Amino acid sequence: MSKFYSDQHRALQDRFDSRRLADFLEGGHVHPEIAPEEQAFIENLDMFFLSTVDATGQPTVSYKGGAKGFVKVTGPSELIFPCYDGNGMFYSMGNIQVEPRIGLLFIDFETPHRLRVQGRATIDFEHESLADYPGAQFMAVLAVESVWINCSRYIHKHQKLDTSKYVPKAGRETPFPAWKRIDIVQPSLPVQDQGKTERLGGEITLDDYVGLVASGDS
Repeated sequence: MSKFYSDQHRALQDRFDSRRLADFLEGGHVHPEIAPEEQAFIENLDMFFLSTVDATGQPTVSYKGGAKGFVKVTGPSELIFPCYDGNGMFYSMGNIQVEPRIGLLFIDFETPHRLRVQGRATIDFEHESLADYPGAQFMAVLAVESVWINCSRYIHKHQKLDTSKYVPKAGRETPFPAWKRIDIVQPSLPVQDQGKTERLGGEITLDDYVGLVASGDS
């Protein structure tokens, strides 16, 4: 019995005569451990997409970025990644606390190439690797269950221009994000962020922020 395919999957596979191919991919292509070449691919990237599901079953996909190698494979069936300061919703990480089954999509847009990883995640506020990630609030730990290479046919080829200035670095204060300077946001900022706006030039309006986004300087 397939652990991947439901009757609905099978109906589509039969409609387009892809059942044999689907069975081949599940049986001979999907594997439970990260291979050495897959580890090298993951640890050479500086971003991935994270899929989680909330308590109502509502899915979401988040972009996660950092310095190259910020996702670490700590064993054939485990990887870790840091959780940095965001918008305060903790949407993806809160979802993990409710439903630990998640999906990660790693894409190299320059090659192009992509890899899917699925498993069950936990968050760890005292992880031994936390000190290796300046600015990280805690670590996410994934117990890997399924790994497979995805066809790169429809990946549009892009070239990276620069690393985000907001990626935390040791020995350097991480820049304060522009959206935290918006006037209507001020009363909602965490205590640790209050007072920084004035020191960095004062408040801006929502229209100001929209202009920064449009210019690529947000």
